[in-house]
Amino acid sequence: MIRPPAIILAGGLATRMGGGDKCLLDLDGRPMLAEVIARLAPQCGAVALNANGDPARFAAFRLPVLPDSLPGFPGPLAGILTGMDWAASLGAGAVVSVAGDTPFFPRDLVARLAQAGHGIVLAAGLDEAGQATDHPTFGLWPVALRDDLRAFLASGQRRVRGFARAHGATTVAWDARPVDPFFNINTPEDLARARRAGTAGEESR
Repeated sequence: MIRPPAIILAGGLATRMGGGDKCLLDLDGRPMLAEVIARLAPQCGAVALNANGDPARFAAFRLPVLPDSLPGFPGPLAGILTGMDWAASLGAGAVVSVAGDTPFFPRDLVARLAQAGHGIVLAAGLDEAGQATDHPTFGLWPVALRDDLRAFLASGQRRVRGFARAHGATTVAWDARPVDPFFNINTPEDLARARRAGTAGEESR
């Protein structure tokens, strides 16, 4: 199986963290982005970073830095569109998206998404009751849908779930017990929790 390219979504404003780049925050002695790349790179083909502003601040990671193609920080869907366009330029049929503030995502993420079939495939976590919570910034996106996504964003719509559902997305679930592998860092308290997890070894599988 040819491994699809992947884009790390880091174009948000991080308002709950006081602004700045969440992915550059220290996590157990190195930037969170370094952990995300270390998990992602063995699973996929080429890797790029979706981020806005001066790309020089990411130079140490030696990744293509791709800004949103739409103004006004319209959210993760804009980063996914950027990833689709980039993947299409590589001749790929799909692109995987991951969030830059979620450092403990599964090590079999890309393989399981790719095995789930054609179309959009989203990741989810299963709780103790067997209820699934989807994590739509983690997904597999066919590049053939990029014009549809561009039109969706141009109409003022921003919800990742809305676009995915409109295109018949399927879901792949991972066990979220005892900790959701898609735990993401939005607040200083979340960062402290992630640092404790890093010191202990690993938050999830």
